[in-house]
Amino acid sequence: MAPKWRELADRLAAQIRNGEYAPGAQLPQIRDLVEAGEGSKSTVHAAYKALEAEGLVTSSRGHGTVVRERAPLKRLGIARYDKAKWRDGDEVAFIADRVASGRTYKRNEQTQTVSRVPAPAVVAQAHGLQEGAAVYARARVVKEGSQPTHTLTSFYRPEHVEGTRIVDPAPGPAGRGGGFRVLYDAGYEIDHMQETLFARIPTADEVQLLQLAPGEWVVELHRTTYTADGTVVEFAIGVHAATRFAWTYDFKVPDSAKAEGESK
Repeated sequence: MAPKWRELADRLAAQIRNGEYAPGAQLPQIRDLVEAGEGSKSTVHAAYKALEAEGLVTSSRGHGTVVRERAPLKRLGIARYDKAKWRDGDEVAFIADRVASGRTYKRNEQTQTVSRVPAPAVVAQAHGLQEGAAVYARARVVKEGSQPTHTLTSFYRPEHVEGTRIVDPAPGPAGRGGGFRVLYDAGYEIDHMQETLFARIPTADEVQLLQLAPGEWVVELHRTTYTADGTVVEFAIGVHAATRFAWTYDFKVPDSAKAEGESK
């Protein structure tokens, strides 16, 4: 039999999920639930801490326990890299996500630092370099208003980006069209990419940087970007607050058997 605090937490969680407590709504004060016979102060407190650990509520001094907002940004898949967005326009990837989500944005909501660093093992492997070889790391923190949504660090070979806007640490995208446009202008037009996503527990630094609620996980992204001849021109690692995004992929369903038949 589940302890009483767990039963209370499950009942409140169900009420949150079915909309009885809407996003932004404040849950009853602990003393009110105690007076209503829901359990002792320690029981209700334990239930609220469980809801917080599950990412359903946030608690703060002066505001009580509030249901978390559930309006994640659309994190587009293939469509966010449409060449027409960055080559012919100025809609870099994070802006494409905001536009698709009907959310406002400012270009300076992306801050960054650029440094020349020894390539970590995963970066060296992606670029086909020796571990420790020199690469440029372009680290960005992207915010929506004052709230960080994710970090993204792109790693480049120096011979691809030396002297370009990519190594300029000014806040915001690397000029009109962002980094992909810079590569395009330098003769490295992106052709295809591979993305790998996995969820994990955040580090202590990530909890602080992304302002994560207790119990919130992150989604880590590894993106390898290639030219048509297979040259890797960018390897990026992103760390996303899991509850602030919903990934959306729209693509044509492949038929490898048909393609094989047509090639014969």
